[in-house]
Amino acid sequence: MDQGKIVFEVEGGHKLKGEITPQGAKNESLQILCAVLLTEEKVTIHNIPNIRDVNKLISLLDSLGVEVNRINESTCEFTAKDIDIHYLETEEYEKQAASLRGSIMILGPLLARFKQAKIPRPGGDKIGRRRLDTHFLGFQKLGARFNFDSDSHFYEIDAHDLHGTYILLDEPSVTGTANIIMAAVKARGRTTIYNAACEPYIQQLCKMLISMGAKIEGAGSNLLHIDGVEYLGGTTHTMLPDMIEIGSFIGMAAMTASEITIKNVRLDQLGLIPSVFQRLGIQMEFRGDDIFIPSQESYEIDRFIDGSMLTVADGPWPLFTPDLLSIVLVVATQAKGTVLVHQKMFESRLFFVDKLIDMGAQIILCDPHRATIIGLDKQVPLKGIKMTSPDIRAGVSLLIAALSANGKSTIFNGEQIDRGYQNIDTRLRALGAKIKRVEE
Repeated sequence: MDQGKIVFEVEGGHKLKGEITPQGAKNESLQILCAVLLTEEKVTIHNIPNIRDVNKLISLLDSLGVEVNRINESTCEFTAKDIDIHYLETEEYEKQAASLRGSIMILGPLLARFKQAKIPRPGGDKIGRRRLDTHFLGFQKLGARFNFDSDSHFYEIDAHDLHGTYILLDEPSVTGTANIIMAAVKARGRTTIYNAACEPYIQQLCKMLISMGAKIEGAGSNLLHIDGVEYLGGTTHTMLPDMIEIGSFIGMAAMTASEITIKNVRLDQLGLIPSVFQRLGIQMEFRGDDIFIPSQESYEIDRFIDGSMLTVADGPWPLFTPDLLSIVLVVATQAKGTVLVHQKMFESRLFFVDKLIDMGAQIILCDPHRATIIGLDKQVPLKGIKMTSPDIRAGVSLLIAALSANGKSTIFNGEQIDRGYQNIDTRLRALGAKIKRVEE
């Protein structure tokens, strides 16, 4: 699927029905997979999502010298015994790393184990400027020296004197926190990280590292204490289900008035996600570790206690994840009522609303961060159009809109959706969706 351009053709207006199981968590996998570089012993990882970004990272690890043994579609064994650190000097590495923003996550493990690393400016979504300062300031506090070559656009880092220290992060970056943790687990002495991200994915990384022999206290809070160790061993780790997929499926069920059961969701790790969608009027039942969404012909947006219009905003965990705001926005277009969506953390993630407006949605884009959605209560269905996916999350939001719309929609740049959603067309067809994948 890495060759050519992917187009999704969707015939909307059909109700879906059945069960769907979320894939492994994309945002967890990028850091968990890089953590295999910390040891020369075998690490077995279960519930790996079969998606473009993850497969690209596995390919990068393989090129670095990691022995990769794929047991099945979702389980791999990794043995990072014979790493070729000189691969970082090659043009092939530059191309691989520059095409994947998640490649930044190899830095912490490489610095911890090999005391050096090099990386080009990473790629990824075009959703506004995403700083790398948190990563580098953390490494610098640990004693690493780094340099950015403006001609080659490479970051070079020397970490021959990694030592524990106190780090107050300038922002609770998930990837920044993860990278600094992985560098600190083998640094000399104690590292304290304050204002650390505390997402379930960070908790999962800490759990995995502790099972490898790391000494970490405070996982789940924003204050971490890490005592460096000399050696880390192998382990087995199972990744969480992808909370963004779970939220996407909740929204899809509501938009298409479908009866859907989302299986094995790890309710204890979903935070505010279910309650935010409930405030949009979406009914759901929690059956063990499953979420059942009944078919709803209408759903009404809640108001604040004083009667004022509901605002849904994102923020660092345990606040609502920014990755689901685009889903909230598209779901609100067919709700009864009005909601303000406030995207605080990225400045360009709302720039797909013009496609929804073309489909007939009533949306006022206030500025790069805020949009007001006037719900149509399914009285005026969206209409199918031709559109282009700008990034992963907007792409699946447009796909959900297309599934609910009257007529045919064509979504170009579908490879963006493949970056984050595993076999999405096949899985949705199993629920009754009329969706076709075309490779140009």
